Amino acid sequence: MTPTEMKALRIHAHGDPSVLQVDTIPVPRPGAGEVLVRVLAASINHLDLWVRRGMPGFKVEFPRILGCDATGEVVELGAGVTRLSVGQKVVCEPGYTTKPSRAVDAGMDHLAPDYGIRGEHGDGYDAQYVALPERFFLPLPAGVDPVRAAAVPLVFVTAWGMLVCRANVQRDETVLVIGGASGVGSAGIQIAKARGARVIATAGSEKKRELCRSLGADEVVDHSNAAWPDEVKRLTNKRGCDVVFEHVGPATWEGSIKCLAHCGRLVTCGGTTGPKVSLVLPFLFIKQQSILGSTMGPKSAFPEIFAGLAKGIFKPVVDRVMPLSEARAAHELLESRQVSGKIVLVP
Repeated sequence: MTPTEMKALRIHAHGDPSVLQVDTIPVPRPGAGEVLVRVLAASINHLDLWVRRGMPGFKVEFPRILGCDATGEVVELGAGVTRLSVGQKVVCEPGYTTKPSRAVDAGMDHLAPDYGIRGEHGDGYDAQYVALPERFFLPLPAGVDPVRAAAVPLVFVTAWGMLVCRANVQRDETVLVIGGASGVGSAGIQIAKARGARVIATAGSEKKRELCRSLGADEVVDHSNAAWPDEVKRLTNKRGCDVVFEHVGPATWEGSIKCLAHCGRLVTCGGTTGPKVSLVLPFLFIKQQSILGSTMGPKSAFPEIFAGLAKGIFKPVVDRVMPLSEARAAHELLESRQVSGKIVLVP
C-alpha cells in the first residue's frame, strides 16, 4: 500500500547547502492520465546548485523540490493511462512542455516557448514519489540498473543537443570536449565517439584524465596547465578542432577559442565558472567560425540514448551513491569539484 507521507528535498530560500531541507510532505495522488512513480534514484546536476543559490532574473517559487534527473517504478495508474503498467521501471524525463506548439510537432520540444525543466521551473524529482502525466516517463530498458541510469537523462540529452542538433558532428571530425570528466563532458565524449569523431578531452587530474580515456577519448590534455591549448594545437598539427564542446565558461573560454579550427563550431550549454566571456571579433569572422548556444535537447533523443545504454555503447559515470538525507554533503562535494561524473541520491 502506498504511504500517505513521503520525504522530499526542498529549499525554502536561496543560499548555500545549509538551506537544503528534507521535509515530510503528503504523497501526491495521480489524476486522470497521470501515474504515481516511486523514485528509485535521482542524480544531482549543476542546475540544482544554481537553483539553490539563486539565478539573477529567475524567480523560484518556494518551497521548491529540487532534482531534474530520476528513475522510478510505477506504483499507481490514474484513469485513462494505457502506455505504462504497475511495476514497470521508468526514466523520469527532465524537460517538459504544457501545450502544443510547432516545436513539439517538429520533435524539438526543447525549443518550445513553454519548455521547462523539473526542479527549476517546477517541482523536481528529489522525493520518494512523484505524480505526473504518463508522457513524461520513458520505459527503462530491461537489464539497465535504475540507480546508474538516473545519472543519464539531463547530461546525455544536453550533450546530444549540443553535438547532434547544434554542431551536427560528422564522422572523422575532431571534437574537443572541455571538462571531459564532468557529467555533461563524459556524455559528450561518448556521443562524439558514437558519431565517428576523433575526441580530444581535457581534465584537471590524472584520475579524471584516465576516466576520459576509458570513455573513448583518443587524447586527453591537462587543463590545469596554462599551455593546454598549445598541446591541443600540437595534437591537431596546428589545425585546431572542428568542434569545441564548452560548458565551463571564463576559466577555459580563451583556450577553447584558440583551439577552434578555421570554419570550426564552438557549442556551449553554460558556464560553471561564470556568465561572462570575451571575443576578439576579427578572429571570429576572418576564420569564419561559429559560436552556438544550446540548452537541453529533444525528448526524441531518449529512445536512442537509452538503447545505447542497454547495448553498452553509452555508460553513465557515477562518482558515488548517497542517501537523500546526505544531500547537503553531496552539494558540497559537487561545488568543490571533488566529483568525477555524477552523484546519485537514493531516496
